[in-house]
Amino acid sequence: MDKELDFLTILDAAVFAAEKHQGQVRKNKHHSPYITHPLLVARAIYEVGNIDDTRILTAAILHDTLEDTRTTEQEIADHFGEKVLSIVLEVTDDKSEEKMDRKRNQVIHAPNLSYEGKIVKLADKLINCRDILNDPPEDWPLERRRDYIQWGADVVENIRGTNSSLEAAFDQVLFEAQGRLNFKILPYESVDERPWGPNSSEFS
Repeated sequence: MDKELDFLTILDAAVFAAEKHQGQVRKNKHHSPYITHPLLVARAIYEVGNIDDTRILTAAILHDTLEDTRTTEQEIADHFGEKVLSIVLEVTDDKSEEKMDRKRNQVIHAPNLSYEGKIVKLADKLINCRDILNDPPEDWPLERRRDYIQWGADVVENIRGTNSSLEAAFDQVLFEAQGRLNFKILPYESVDERPWGPNSSEFS
């Protein structure tokens, strides 16, 4: 943990991300400004995970900028340093890949993330799965919501042991989802029976 949390850097990251994500909205009913998502991820890391590392919190706020905006790697490096850039790169999907390939790669690469990358990934999955449970995209049928949460559980299974508080919060979401969406989270051992499994028969 940082001895002194650099609030100015974190605020700079929030302004930077807000400008980059300007005009983007979440897919929920109220079409919330997209910037609420990375801010919620950072808040979960600080509030739930009890982590006050400036670089992790900064990376959390910036974690979707490379993937979803025209932000360049150089911009992040220049403004926030190479370490923050490296964390953001770890959790950035390659949008040139097919969607299912991206989901599969998250499962495969999760164990190899740095500690900082795992923290951002864990908080991201916590917030996304919570949103899918409580405020999902209007056009998502029940089965898609179940699949998303199952996939999130499979990714998180590969980064367990990183932060017990964030993992407990995620497990609470899984518990609530199973009741409210009327399904059962399948064990990771059966992941290859799912389309995003590393050795799935659907992987061509």
